[in-house]
Amino acid sequence: MLHPHARRTLISRPRPRSLLIIILAVVTTYSLVLNGSTHRLHIVPFNKAQQLSSASTGQQKELLPGENGGASDTDPGHHHDEPTGTRADWQIDVEDLVSWHDPDDHETQDDVLPGHETDGTPREPGDVARLQHEKDLRKMWRYAYKTTADLANSNLIYGNTLKQLVFKDDRTDEQKKQLREEPSTKLDLSDDQPVRFNPYPDYNGEDWNNAGHAPYVPCKGPTGGLVEDALVFRGRPARWPQPKFGSYHLFGLDPNLCWERDTRLGQYGLHEVKKEVEGSLQTVNWDTVNWGELQRHCLEQNAARFDMRMDKKNPYLNIYAETARPAGPDSNSKVKRRSAGVRRGEAGIKEPRTAVLLRSYTGMTYSDNDRQIIRALISELGLKTGGQYEVFLLVHSKNQSLPIFDDQELYQSVLKDNVPAELHGITVLWNDQQVWDLYPALTDESAKTVHSAQWLSVQKFSQDHPQFDYLWNWEMDFRYTGHHYDLLERLSTFAKRQPRKYLWERNGRHYIPEYHGDYDTTFREDVAKRHGNDTVWGPPVLPFINPVGPKPPVASHEDDDYEWGVGEEADFITVGPIFDPVDSQWIISSHVWGYGDENHNPKDVPRRTTIVTQSRISKRLLDVMHVENSRGNHVASEMTAQTVALLHGLKIVFAPHPVFMDRDWKGGFLNNWFNPGAHGESGGRGSPMGWGRERRFQGVTWYYRAEPPNRLYNNWMGWSDSGMGGPEWEKQHGRPCLPSVMLHPIKNSVPTKADHKTSFDLMFG
Repeated sequence: MLHPHARRTLISRPRPRSLLIIILAVVTTYSLVLNGSTHRLHIVPFNKAQQLSSASTGQQKELLPGENGGASDTDPGHHHDEPTGTRADWQIDVEDLVSWHDPDDHETQDDVLPGHETDGTPREPGDVARLQHEKDLRKMWRYAYKTTADLANSNLIYGNTLKQLVFKDDRTDEQKKQLREEPSTKLDLSDDQPVRFNPYPDYNGEDWNNAGHAPYVPCKGPTGGLVEDALVFRGRPARWPQPKFGSYHLFGLDPNLCWERDTRLGQYGLHEVKKEVEGSLQTVNWDTVNWGELQRHCLEQNAARFDMRMDKKNPYLNIYAETARPAGPDSNSKVKRRSAGVRRGEAGIKEPRTAVLLRSYTGMTYSDNDRQIIRALISELGLKTGGQYEVFLLVHSKNQSLPIFDDQELYQSVLKDNVPAELHGITVLWNDQQVWDLYPALTDESAKTVHSAQWLSVQKFSQDHPQFDYLWNWEMDFRYTGHHYDLLERLSTFAKRQPRKYLWERNGRHYIPEYHGDYDTTFREDVAKRHGNDTVWGPPVLPFINPVGPKPPVASHEDDDYEWGVGEEADFITVGPIFDPVDSQWIISSHVWGYGDENHNPKDVPRRTTIVTQSRISKRLLDVMHVENSRGNHVASEMTAQTVALLHGLKIVFAPHPVFMDRDWKGGFLNNWFNPGAHGESGGRGSPMGWGRERRFQGVTWYYRAEPPNRLYNNWMGWSDSGMGGPEWEKQHGRPCLPSVMLHPIKNSVPTKADHKTSFDLMFG
């Protein structure tokens, strides 16, 4: 919790004589951790020899949450590498930084408003950012980040190659089964050779058949043969750090794999791909490939596995008088609660299907790398699963003057001019007027813009494609270095096993293994202790909302032993914290329309949000969102699904995937700067997502604006960035490889110039 009147202490130690001595010592010798309940910088030596000695054994695995001593409330800056008695004996206050200035900081320091955030004065986020306390925090963070740039334990995520692999055989029995030798593949990239990676079920095996599945039919790809399993190297680079947020262990993901560009993307066009035609090999012409037809043919072969009906209706229209439709032979005034599990039909189990929507727009230029990634997604998710997933390109036609839905030739012309030929068969065009016509009750122009209402097009897609139980909303500037099927299945499995008790509260913070400990024990217990009875247990009681979600099985959360919700599919899965935007100073937290009556101000409606809209959503939640929008109820895009789920008592889960940083911030430090809320949450007052505070995310691998994603990806693709990568660099250091990691944002995935340097551009802060 931030205390505006408190003394702005960085380190509670005796003060040195000279700030210059401090800066030199910090830059050359020390790493930063937090020690205390307010924002402080605690400086301790970095024991590089100890880390390298541990790595050289080849036996270290990913640290499980809580191993090596989780941080305690009395010592939130504790770190397992810190030798006893080595804490630095000096103190830095923000007053000591009066003479220090970041040359890249162009903020006007004398533009200060009086008061503090909790003095009762109504302020917009921009005015809160002008308070002295906020300015001090920004300067403290800049100082911490700048003065640690050249430390030995900073920037360990960069420059990792196949020459440095360790922990090559360190994995669980389940993970070992996913790998198989590939004797026919011999590469000169490394002394090690890649292996095949297969994360799929044992299709048509004993367990598959005993469960009642219909037969799986393997599908052919663009070469006319079956899609090959991906190639990967065993091990991870010795210098690669532990995740600062999230964990591999939570999902069963293998942390000791390293993906290299040729073996990862070669079969998707990074290199020339051959196919056999009438006994001779010919180069695949990607412009003649029809990915839509390949997916459709694959699905037809596996149709017995799925519920292919297209006549599914929205069962929630009748929960309100204003959206109810006249009774008819196909309607039912009583809402049917859909089972969260599988459905059985004449052919036995009917597997759920998932659409993956790649969000794009007219005018976008598709780089070679964009196309390679789309081919990988279709192959690994659509073709290899026999149609369990299907990939679509959902393209926003931005020119409103073009009546593309009244003229089929015009529709095809827009498609041809804006989308590569190989992707025509998976593309669905939409425009603003098309979705606005569905929601006449949304009368405010600002509420209907794509920035505020990007889910409207997804809702329209779901209505037109009711055969999909789930949809992934996928942004084009996202990359996952690992295997796409492995990621999505493990995220959904994790979400399904989460109990509802204190779920909203766990969702609302960054999970920091070094600080929080084991996710299912110490972290869960800590959240329960901090929140007590201040917890979400079923939907809030509001006279203008008729919840459709299941009622809690017991009256109080105290009577539930973390059982309710286990085994229940999540209606929404995010890959960032689901936080409370009220008082967070997040710039669009008050963008609410409707959701009120004569006794309830819309600005007071309970709501939640997530930064970055990459997420999986259920058809049920989309149906309910459609109903609420039809009534004129709406919130900004990043809040939409989360808020509707909260108001209707649906299950949603933040899946804390591994996130890495370019600084070795310790657990207590991270918790105070990224979970500063009153109960240790990331939302509410002091939120790092607030206006002017987002520079804290500069060095992370996952946010809507950050430096490492592009820099890591450029180097991985063999392109120069910030003095690393490129042909000459690789001759000396080796071929770059990365563990399985989610990267966002990736902008302009094209070859760079030799002097290219990824920059971090933030509008303010």
